[in-house]
Amino acid sequence: MTTAHSGSGDLSRSMELLWRGKEPSGRGPRPGLTLEAIVDAAITLADREGIPALSMRRVAAELGVGTMSLYRYIPGKGELLDLMLDRVLSPGPTGTGPPPPEATENWRTAMEFVAVSSWRLYLAHPWLLQVNQTRPVLGPNALEGLEFVLEALNGIGLLDAERMAVIMAVDHYVTGTARTYVLQAVSARETGVSDEEFWAAQGPILGEILESGRFPRLAELDPDSFSVGGVQALRFGLDPLLDGLERYIDARRRGERPAPDLVVPGAGNREADTDPNVDTDPADSPESGTGAASPDTPPGGSEDTPPANR
Repeated sequence: MTTAHSGSGDLSRSMELLWRGKEPSGRGPRPGLTLEAIVDAAITLADREGIPALSMRRVAAELGVGTMSLYRYIPGKGELLDLMLDRVLSPGPTGTGPPPPEATENWRTAMEFVAVSSWRLYLAHPWLLQVNQTRPVLGPNALEGLEFVLEALNGIGLLDAERMAVIMAVDHYVTGTARTYVLQAVSARETGVSDEEFWAAQGPILGEILESGRFPRLAELDPDSFSVGGVQALRFGLDPLLDGLERYIDARRRGERPAPDLVVPGAGNREADTDPNVDTDPADSPESGTGAASPDTPPGGSEDTPPANR
């Protein structure tokens, strides 16, 4: 489902825009057009049509301006995506909202808040699941969120690496659960076939097979067993995960469990976690980043990078 990557533009420009802002370049800015308005329009477009529809031309059309006018504010689509990813984490109307007082009571309530907020964020902005954020561009809202959970996990007897592992465990669970749930809706929308129609089409043959006695455990299932979803499904897995983390934290506090060796030397290196018996020559990878232009890339760049920046 990944169709884009965070940090795919000019990282230094993205960081400048995220942290320091920047006055429009070139001739005077168009009245009423701002960087914030551009980012909001891009989010609206992605919410409606997904990341594949995102381009500087389409965003300009959303705003009713010429494409080139956007380049006075932002270098291209890669940097725009970085700003979109940070914007949806903001307390504003497109973001997650500030944590309620009860979310700061202890580490568990904080992680519950983060998990449910992330879940709701994926439902509000399904395109987030189309972006590879394994190398995140850390803007103000991203760091505010990370600071919140690190503070919640502070002083409970965990090493720094353990605190990060707790954050990753919860994040991975929520992302995986949301991906399944969101993809169901995406599949129905893009194929034009509802879930009810999809399963009804398989019903006659499946009914015969289940009545044959070949799959007795499947045959005895209540049909409603397949209707578990939404935040109930999220909670069903989240609560045991947090229960296990709570037992782990208590054992670490009591000294009943030694500190784990979580830090992998060179973990930032792609080869650190690869199997030494498997040939992983980067040159063999279609994503090796050799700098060679794709056959689909026009000479000089793409429509999402202006001539001056190519």
